[in-house]
Amino acid sequence: MGGGGQPDYRDEVRRDRDFWCRHQTAINVATAAGFVVLDTWLTLAGLSWWPAHPGPLAWTMLVAQALACASLAFCRRAPLVVVAILAAVTLTISLLIWPGGALVPVSQGIVWAPYATVMAGYGAFLYQPNRRIALAAIAVLSLIVARPWQPSVSVITVGLLRTATGPLLAQYFEARRRLVAALRERAERAEREQHLLAEQARAEERARLAGEMHDVVTHRVSLMVLQAGALRITAPDEATRQAAEELRAAGCQALDELRDLVGILRTAGEDDQAPSTPGLAALVAESTGVGTPAELAQEGDPALASPVVGRTAYRIVREALTNVRKHAPGARVTVQVRYSELGVQLTVRNTAPPARSGSRGGPPGTELAATDLAGTGSGLGIAGLRQRVELVRGTLRAGGTPDGGFCVEATLPAYVPTPEPVA
Repeated sequence: MGGGGQPDYRDEVRRDRDFWCRHQTAINVATAAGFVVLDTWLTLAGLSWWPAHPGPLAWTMLVAQALACASLAFCRRAPLVVVAILAAVTLTISLLIWPGGALVPVSQGIVWAPYATVMAGYGAFLYQPNRRIALAAIAVLSLIVARPWQPSVSVITVGLLRTATGPLLAQYFEARRRLVAALRERAERAEREQHLLAEQARAEERARLAGEMHDVVTHRVSLMVLQAGALRITAPDEATRQAAEELRAAGCQALDELRDLVGILRTAGEDDQAPSTPGLAALVAESTGVGTPAELAQEGDPALASPVVGRTAYRIVREALTNVRKHAPGARVTVQVRYSELGVQLTVRNTAPPARSGSRGGPPGTELAATDLAGTGSGLGIAGLRQRVELVRGTLRAGGTPDGGFCVEATLPAYVPTPEPVA
């Protein structure tokens, strides 16, 4: 899991593996070309079977050796064929030297086989699925390189070391590959366990916060509901009884919403069942019913917005209408929502409140109630909305308008991919 701008090691490993896979042919060709040059130069320098007075046969065998070394380009696809070609060329040269006598090397008592046999043994042991066949092919190649029909301790020793070097390197790289794979699997398992522990700690913290919220807030709101119910019964006039009944109903609704919120906190975040875009009409109607005239204008198909985006739009409208009731009582609100395949454009704009524009309006006591409500806010409503909008990769702008009102504009994507849970 990459975090804090640091690259993920799995991405680096994957890039390295992709690089080797894409350039495997070029690497094989370059390796073959390198061994062609190396063995040809060593042969002409007299460090192999090259005679003092080369004739057409010597040059022919030099070309054959170069072609055999070039077959290393197919070492990955046909490792046993490459071993057979190099063994055949080596055996031919050895028989031409002894007992044929057609070639007389400058240096006696050395290995006639080219150094490409090291790479051939490496490829046979690494790329051949059947290890028994690979070992048999390498054994035959070792027999040809060591030339037991011309017993020589130095030749047999050097020849066996040369043919054994490739398989030993292949065994080393294979063991290293398995070790790296095991370490990678262990690291991934540790990351999954860490993620699960973080999820468990988050769930426990959510449950603790839910319990504290339930204990503290429910107690106070319940007292308010009980006192409002008592006032509704004992009030001498109808207006007071009506106000007490509305207060009691609002308190009961607050308790229901608190219960739902506590239930959401006690479950995973993806179980959020907050209202979506279909609930915007109810929000606007509720705002109009409590004295804040609001209009809703929608364009497009609401089904284009995913549930996560719809719930975010609902919260933006709800917070904006709440702020209007707190800070601009009596102002008119216009909610505009435009749905498209590219995203959701949301605008909540309110006019200046009547008191600010010089007129008087609203039911008695509205200004006093609005003053009380304005003092209850935390001042973090817009900041919280901006964080929520950024979580869904959207943008939020909020500020005053030239006519003294306020405007909240949000741009949300139509779809937000959610992370898959770790199995």
